[in-house]
Amino acid sequence: MVNIALIGCTGSIGHQVCEVVRAHPDSFRFSALVSGSRGGELVRLAEEFHPPIACLASDPSAPSPETLFEGCDVAFIAAGGFAGLSYTLAAAKVCKKIALANKESLVCGGELVMREVERRGVDLVPVDSEHSALFQCLNFHRGAPYKKLVLTASGGPFLHCTEEELKRVTAKDALCHPTWKMGPKITVDSATLLNKGYEVIEAKWLYGADFSQIEAVVHPESIVHSLVFFEDGAAMAQLGYPDMKVPIQLALTYPKRLPCERELDLPALGALHFERLPEEKFPCYGLALEAGERGGTAPALLNGAAEVAVHAFLAGGITFPAIAETIEKTLGRIPQMPAEDYETLREADMRARAVASGYIYGK
Repeated sequence: MVNIALIGCTGSIGHQVCEVVRAHPDSFRFSALVSGSRGGELVRLAEEFHPPIACLASDPSAPSPETLFEGCDVAFIAAGGFAGLSYTLAAAKVCKKIALANKESLVCGGELVMREVERRGVDLVPVDSEHSALFQCLNFHRGAPYKKLVLTASGGPFLHCTEEELKRVTAKDALCHPTWKMGPKITVDSATLLNKGYEVIEAKWLYGADFSQIEAVVHPESIVHSLVFFEDGAAMAQLGYPDMKVPIQLALTYPKRLPCERELDLPALGALHFERLPEEKFPCYGLALEAGERGGTAPALLNGAAEVAVHAFLAGGITFPAIAETIEKTLGRIPQMPAEDYETLREADMRARAVASGYIYGK
């Protein structure tokens, strides 16, 4: 029986973790459920699963992060945004295994997280479909040799839009992802391709890759989730329908595999297509790579500005192209610093949010 401490139980990934636990009640149970909001839903989940701990993250009486992870076999970090980083760092201090579905932990704090993980010998398992695919292709060994990592991107709903058309897209348009069902923030990040830039930064930390060893390509069908190229020219890919339950479940059980989703119907798939990622049309991708290469607090500044800009876009306050403009202006106004500790990153995040809000709202 695997005991799971789930952080972010009422979000999109959290919902699917609960579905996996429901499907295999003899294999999994919750030792803790934590939600950032949606108290009513948290209560319903607690009544269903009866974890020893169930709390809102904002509750002053909530246990400390370290206490939440005591007695669990896996810390499953599914909280969204920068808020997930503090839980990941806490889990790295007390847990033997972390299933990481919070991109921002590595985007903003990759240096700190990997330092702690390596120092304590923590089993850090990626849950992103792309990074789960790479993990599988590397035979569940993040340190395995490779020549190049290739991340696939659906291209989102605006892949073939002109620049003029992009100026007129709405939040409703952006939330209509062609292949995946995700939460609002990550869906918009997928539409801007910022999400793919985040995944490149994640790959740097997860697999010790240079940016020159990481490539992103558009694959509209979202069947090939990523590929690994080796020195002899061979390539290995992981295929499956676009569904997060496989990477979620595998993060909990690998190398063992349990029954999960339906198998691919290969003849019914038809042709699979790959094309160049149009960086010039989606500047958020390039901004993410630039911040990742600069390192230090730059990725935290990038993410802080992005969270504010996407929230404003979803609320109808700015246009779709203004998301990239806000990020670029914010990065240009705040000097980066070395990522010495969590407090440095938290201050960078707060400053980025203030500058981005000022740019958007004129404050």
